[in-house]
Amino acid sequence: MGLIEGVGLGPIADRIHYPNISQFERPNVVTTTVDFIFSWARSHSVFPFTYGLACCAIEMLSSGFARFDVARYGMEVFRPTPRQCDLMIVAGTVNEKMAPVLKRLYEQMSEPKWVIAMGACATSGGPFYDGYNVVNGVDKIVPVDVYIPGCPPRPEALFQGLLELQKKIQAMRIVPPVPADDAAVAANARAAAQQSAADLSPDDLPPAAPAEELPGEALPSEAPVAPAAAPADLEKVGD
Repeated sequence: MGLIEGVGLGPIADRIHYPNISQFERPNVVTTTVDFIFSWARSHSVFPFTYGLACCAIEMLSSGFARFDVARYGMEVFRPTPRQCDLMIVAGTVNEKMAPVLKRLYEQMSEPKWVIAMGACATSGGPFYDGYNVVNGVDKIVPVDVYIPGCPPRPEALFQGLLELQKKIQAMRIVPPVPADDAAVAANARAAAQQSAADLSPDDLPPAAPAEELPGEALPSEAPVAPAAAPADLEKVGD
């Protein structure tokens, strides 16, 4: 406290409240879910792959400078090998000769992995859409999670794409959902219906509606049908 007062921060130090030691005399428990903690940690520790192909790579590299500082999002650890990465930022034009290389590098990345198509060329071919040697969209080679438009997009646009990717990662489930037993669900529904019917008293039931008589005369009773003639009777009639 003496050092804080020495630099003129006495009023600020008075507003600082440290936890009381007595609060830690008993063991504390932090309760959360596996999906939340793993997805939160994974979304803030993404390792991008250094994979720049054209002018968009200059914008991707400038995002690590002090002016923009991609480290604020925990994604500044660019790795030169795909085996240590889980995010491929395709920054630039992908031609036909680069397509099999890109596919192989993607397959060498560790699971789970994601792909960002940065710029118009990686998204749809850009100005080289009609070129015979250009792949019109990297999604024809590998699955893409986030598309960033622009030619080239600024580092702020890349940050927006990274934030959208974080939302997607945080929505992932680590623990698979437990399938519900259909028989048990049906049995519980029947038991609940029976319990609710047993709880109802006769006073709670709605009154029965009176029967309404249909207008018009009563229908006449049908005449009895005569039995069919025997074969002998038919012969007598024929004679």
